[in-house]
Amino acid sequence: MATRKPRKPEPRFTASLRDGAAEGKPPSASTPAALRYGVKLLARREYARSELRQRLIARGHDAASADQALAQLAARRHQSDARYAEMLARTRASQGYGPRRILGELAVRGIVREQAQSALEGLDQDWLQIARELVRRRCGVLRDAASRMRAAQLLLRRGFDAATVRCVTRTEVEEAADADGD
Repeated sequence: MATRKPRKPEPRFTASLRDGAAEGKPPSASTPAALRYGVKLLARREYARSELRQRLIARGHDAASADQALAQLAARRHQSDARYAEMLARTRASQGYGPRRILGELAVRGIVREQAQSALEGLDQDWLQIARELVRRRCGVLRDAASRMRAAQLLLRRGFDAATVRCVTRTEVEEAADADGD
């Protein structure tokens, strides 16, 4: 009995391959499909407009249908960069990150500086108190220069400005000295 040669599988999405799209992606979808996928993503969590656009394009929707879907989502108030900025700023502040780090993260995610600033101003946080709590939780009592340096590096990495870092490390050292003197 003669053995058969195995058949080569036909490429998926042959129409999109003819159109020059990347292999493995579905053919470009219409705006309603992009809109449905955008709503599905936004049902789980907030997205910045740029993040949502990247996800729609990665899913195989062309840029034009993704932009139209994003315009419709914004018009229906399903997607809002201001709301996203407020959510991210609130979350990061509760995790112990400072304003400089939060502004940088918002910029990376495509939020314009004015929206990011208004999101931070809307938080009404005491950044000095957040920094103090972070140092107490992570570093304990600052007794020597090495512990002050570790605390300062932690705060700078977390996005607090130099004035806040100086204030926190000096206050903690003074409190430790007062505790030792008692």
